[in-house]
Amino acid sequence: MTIQDARAASIPVLPDNAPFSLEQRAWLNGFFAGLLSLDTSAGISPVTGELPGAAAKALAGGAADDGAPWHDAAMPIDERMKLAEGRPLPRKLFAAMAQQDCGQCGYLCETYSAAIASGGETKLNLCVPGGKETSRMLKRLLEETPPAPDASAPAPAPVVAPLKEAAASGYSRDNPVMAHFRSAVRLNGPGSEKDTRHVIIDIAGSGIDYAPGDSFGLLPANQPALADAVLAAMRAPPDFPVGGKTFREALIEDYALGPAPDALLELIGYLAGGDRRRKAKALAKGGDPDGDAATLDVLAALEMFGPIHPDPEAFLECLEPLQPRLYSISSSPLVTPGEVHLTVDAVRYDIRGRMRFGVASTYLADRLPANASVKVYVQKAHGFALPADPATPIIMVGPGTGIAPFRSFLWHRQAQEAHGKAWLFFGHQHEATDFLYRDELEGMIASGTLTKLSTAWSRDGERKVYVQDRMREAGAELWSWLAQGAHFYVCGDAKRMAKDVETALTGAVATHGGMSGASANDYIARMKATGRYQADVY
Repeated sequence: MTIQDARAASIPVLPDNAPFSLEQRAWLNGFFAGLLSLDTSAGISPVTGELPGAAAKALAGGAADDGAPWHDAAMPIDERMKLAEGRPLPRKLFAAMAQQDCGQCGYLCETYSAAIASGGETKLNLCVPGGKETSRMLKRLLEETPPAPDASAPAPAPVVAPLKEAAASGYSRDNPVMAHFRSAVRLNGPGSEKDTRHVIIDIAGSGIDYAPGDSFGLLPANQPALADAVLAAMRAPPDFPVGGKTFREALIEDYALGPAPDALLELIGYLAGGDRRRKAKALAKGGDPDGDAATLDVLAALEMFGPIHPDPEAFLECLEPLQPRLYSISSSPLVTPGEVHLTVDAVRYDIRGRMRFGVASTYLADRLPANASVKVYVQKAHGFALPADPATPIIMVGPGTGIAPFRSFLWHRQAQEAHGKAWLFFGHQHEATDFLYRDELEGMIASGTLTKLSTAWSRDGERKVYVQDRMREAGAELWSWLAQGAHFYVCGDAKRMAKDVETALTGAVATHGGMSGASANDYIARMKATGRYQADVY
């Protein structure tokens, strides 16, 4: 975007005789455009440009005095822990989290850490994406430095809906409500390697509502066949009474049967003999003597070290509770009132001749009959939402099921008759079988709701093409949109894709904004601090 274009678009730019270099002028013009695109009702002064508390702290270098340099979902845990060396306990605990701020634990990564450090939260296994490596590290850190409760400084409250009471039903993992499953229709064409479902949940009468950007929590159940296999491996009676339920019911409804917990491996170490005992104890301490630790779910551990016959109650005490799953909402309440739509990949894979199944994804895809009741809740968004001004341009990057929140955004904007430009980057394996919501997106192009659609197919050509490749190809236009105050969004894989997307965007800013690498990084950091760069990653 040229200076003349910016002036024509009513975006203030620095005068040509301002005492700045070309690089500095380009950076400042883009930054001011972004600030002006923000909703002043959020607390940004239209006179001074001062930011509200949280954003101001982030702009100054982070919510804590160390700037949380480990807060990167793509960074391995050992690197994060090195960065946290010498820090106070809450910061070390923070570094051990998965850094996704997904809200599945009921907190953000930083507030969950602070709650543990204060003694206000005792559960160390709530970080679903962090899994065993996070829970193990939390346990080790607390063994080294026990929490020091301070009655004058209560633990941070869990993340709850900003407009709802903390105890309100339907807005917390601890207070779900009942809804009804309607359908899970496959979106992929014949021959696709994927099984992606468009899921519809009826929330009419549940008392909950949502906005684009919110997530939907679901309390799933384990596959009955898996529970039966666990019972068979233990040679345990399925009707053994446990806490008002049968042993089988408890395994299906209440306990995680995924990765074998350390406590279970410790129990097996007491019950098994010889080399099996030594291996189980090594695994319980985080070792991997035979290189197969990652393959051991509860059933695999029982089969590997069996036959063992633990007491059912002692066995259940070693398992972890079955956690809810969160999904990005892919519908708009303005278009399908009383319904929540989800876009879910059904997870199935083979390990050593036994099929493994994603708990919630196959619960939705394979096991729920129409009209079945399900326990659900809405996780209100914390920093992932449409701009308040519908005229603000938006750029969305969502490959695969990462398209979910952007389907919500686009349907919502279409219902609002919003005039802001919208650009979607979508990618998948094959155009012929994996172009999710193709008819809808092409219809939105025709109606003007979607201004530009850039697609990337990783298995259709001689080389793999991803959304970040399309971003690099369109770098000049990306910078033009940013200079006009566009908000940028990314949804999907936190470990690889989201990092690659940020790198591609930073490169576009540097190349086409006329900036050095350091200035481009600073520009992206300011976009994040002011809410112009938002991520929903998992």
